[in-house]
Amino acid sequence: MPNRRSFLKAGALTAGAASAAALTSRAATASKEQKPSTSAACAVDGYGYHLPHFKPGSRLVFLGDSITDMNWGRNESDRNHYLGHSYVFLLAGRLGVEMPDAKLDIYNRGKSGNAVWQLRKRWQKDAVDMKPDLLSILIGTNDIGQGLRKPKDKITPAAFEADYRFILDASRKANPELRLVLLDPFVLPTGGLKNQKAYSVRRALTDELRVVVAKLAKDYDAVHIKTQDIFDKAAKASAPEYFIWDGIHPLPAGHELIARHWVHAVSKRWHQ
Repeated sequence: MPNRRSFLKAGALTAGAASAAALTSRAATASKEQKPSTSAACAVDGYGYHLPHFKPGSRLVFLGDSITDMNWGRNESDRNHYLGHSYVFLLAGRLGVEMPDAKLDIYNRGKSGNAVWQLRKRWQKDAVDMKPDLLSILIGTNDIGQGLRKPKDKITPAAFEADYRFILDASRKANPELRLVLLDPFVLPTGGLKNQKAYSVRRALTDELRVVVAKLAKDYDAVHIKTQDIFDKAAKASAPEYFIWDGIHPLPAGHELIARHWVHAVSKRWHQ
């Protein structure tokens, strides 16, 4: 009759074999049924979302401020740097790999420091003359900053809307079939905006401009990406500092967050 030690040893070996078999089975199943990773911060399936539909050779132009700019190379013959390193670069890489037959023509025309009135001044050259099939705009944080630095130069929501409507009207006049994507301005309580009073003031002003962007998106039948809501949710799931370092400018994870939601929203509107 086996003693207690022999019995326990035999039981452990049997359990170990069963456990190993179960793990092997689960691994085999997982390899066959790999699902895209999902992040609570992102709330969009990793690379498992649908792709947008574009006619071959479509030109996509991205305009905005430093968040879009991210040091894109003004020398377009330098193909290593001409898109910069913002969400535009991530989108170009992602769509280029996933949709090579579309032969998308992607341009970054963000300019650091720009407010919407400055977009208006360069709109003919950097938007209309580019003849885009899709125009994506992220603007507003410098409109807020201008008023905070110089109260007498404050840009009101009404003035912001007037200039924004001007550029949208100009682009739709040039191309009635133009696709539009409008992204909300956004902030998080990091860097200098960790100060609660400073953040509350800037957040309130940001929310005023978000209302304008939502209104314009509806009026012009544009895809509206609620970037502030996206960053709020991500910050709650992780930490604000993980996505934005100074309250305004995204870190790599923040740019990836924008890129994923951009693809998701655009694919939902113009799907394959």
